[in-house]
Amino acid sequence: MDKLTEREPATRNPLVAAPALAVQFFLIPLVVVGATVMLYAGFRSLVTDRKTAQVYIAEVRTGGSNRQWPAAFELSRLMDDPLVRRDPAVAADLVKAFDDAKEGDPRVRKYLALAIGRIEPPLPAEAVRVLLRSLDDPEKPWTPDMFSRINGWTAEMNEAHISTIWALGGSGDPSVVPRLQPLCASPDAGIRKVVVYALGALPGDAQVVTLRTALQDPAADVRWNAAVALARHGSHEGVPVLRQMLDRSYVERAVTRIVRQDEDQDPIADVIISGLRAVAVLKDAALKPSVETLSQQDRSMKVRQAAIEALRVIG
Repeated sequence: MDKLTEREPATRNPLVAAPALAVQFFLIPLVVVGATVMLYAGFRSLVTDRKTAQVYIAEVRTGGSNRQWPAAFELSRLMDDPLVRRDPAVAADLVKAFDDAKEGDPRVRKYLALAIGRIEPPLPAEAVRVLLRSLDDPEKPWTPDMFSRINGWTAEMNEAHISTIWALGGSGDPSVVPRLQPLCASPDAGIRKVVVYALGALPGDAQVVTLRTALQDPAADVRWNAAVALARHGSHEGVPVLRQMLDRSYVERAVTRIVRQDEDQDPIADVIISGLRAVAVLKDAALKPSVETLSQQDRSMKVRQAAIEALRVIG
């Protein structure tokens, strides 16, 4: 009969078991994770759009009608890249595409104008000429396929006009001021609003009288833009309007824009913050009590932070 001690299993050597444990608990999960990452990267590379600005411009100029305006939209977003904004070749091609688009979908012009407005200033002289010329373009003639969507198309044409004015405001060219000033008499408050903004962004003092007049505009947005624009030009004439912009109860009554719950937007806070930034530019001590109140009591943390920053500048 065998001895019991001879039938006992040998003592397990931990040094021998260690490699097996490493394979089971470390190497195998690592391989799985690595394979998952590679698989994700492969699929990501298939769906990610890595098109360049030149590719989008080519689609705008030669693509079908269902591809042109989406390409123009993506191009306007691509201008967030500083390298794209500073590329002179992109600027030249953008201007040509914008000029060629005058007979097509107004949405194309709208997004191309937004893209041109993002070019690193100052804008090329040809870009300014093309933008100014587009302000005088006659309205696009109606065709049967457009008639069914006349309301939407008219709105897009108006937005294209507004985007063009906005782009001229970012041109850095004071010579466009005389061309923009008459547009402050437009019956469209949206046009007047963007014109006042553009005049405020342009250098020089030729537009100050027009901005001063805009402080009496019936539309609150226009008055607010005029006050901010005057502050950018070092004028304190808009201080009474800026004081209204710092009054949340007043702004809440004036702002009628509807905000979707799933969007991170607060138009009331945006107005107040614009006023605070203008106050910081002017360093007007008369508005300091209003700024202090906002820094301590406003319900929006963004407004409070902007007020604190304004107080640091005011001193």
